[in-house]
Amino acid sequence: MLTIGTSLEIRTLSRECSGVMGFVPTMGALHEGHISLLKRARSECDYLTVSIYVNPTQFEEQQAHASYPRDLKNDLELCNEIGVDFVFTPNNSEIYAKNDETIVTLPYLGTVLEGVSRPGHFAGVAGVVLRLLNIVDADKAYFGAKDAQQIRVIKRLVKDLHMNTAIIECPTVRTSDGLALSSRNVFLSAHERIQALSLSAGLFKAEQAFQIGERSARQLRRLVRSTIVDQDIISIDYVSLADSETLAELTGDVQNDALLSIGAMVGSTRLIDNVVLVV
Repeated sequence: MLTIGTSLEIRTLSRECSGVMGFVPTMGALHEGHISLLKRARSECDYLTVSIYVNPTQFEEQQAHASYPRDLKNDLELCNEIGVDFVFTPNNSEIYAKNDETIVTLPYLGTVLEGVSRPGHFAGVAGVVLRLLNIVDADKAYFGAKDAQQIRVIKRLVKDLHMNTAIIECPTVRTSDGLALSSRNVFLSAHERIQALSLSAGLFKAEQAFQIGERSARQLRRLVRSTIVDQDIISIDYVSLADSETLAELTGDVQNDALLSIGAMVGSTRLIDNVVLVV
């Protein structure tokens, strides 16, 4: 396994590889969710590159960027165990050119749901993913379904700009009690983690109701909200039931596949989760 810090070197190595190049972009602090992406990519590709880069442009506040969990030593050990070929660990100057002015915006997909409370977040996500995909020049890139809006933004980016990388969506990985894995979970206290389980519980309750015939978007959203157990600890930002592809909010009955998602603050930690309701 090679650890590489420069864009020129990783681009050169990638282009010299004869075979399918897989790519998993991460911000580090790798957990079982990331590992599932790495293992799938490893099984489907001849070569595998992982990037570890905490992108500053997708954070609203410098403090949030500075406090994001980091554990490069452990990340490298995990990558080595899985059989990653290249780990790209750039600094900011390798990603963003001096006096960089290019911004990627998605006027609709980037401004609903998470985009309401985190203005500019998806411009940062789209901008860094575009740069990473161009640098690594991979055939396939793997992302987790937990970040549902993010993967729709990235798919739209790749489609609109006629990029060659195939975007592979992989299932959300959860703990045995249902909590969606996230690097931010380390910030939860023991009590907050217990309360956080009500997020997935609400989604599952609505999903079960959908499976036995409930189709009212309003009622399905209500079922999610009614399951949140402690409003003193959990502050709900949104509960959305939207078209699975366009993210347009549904107002009547669900007639096509729909994304049921939630964003909330659990204590001081922001968590998101979702399920897809398949018609």
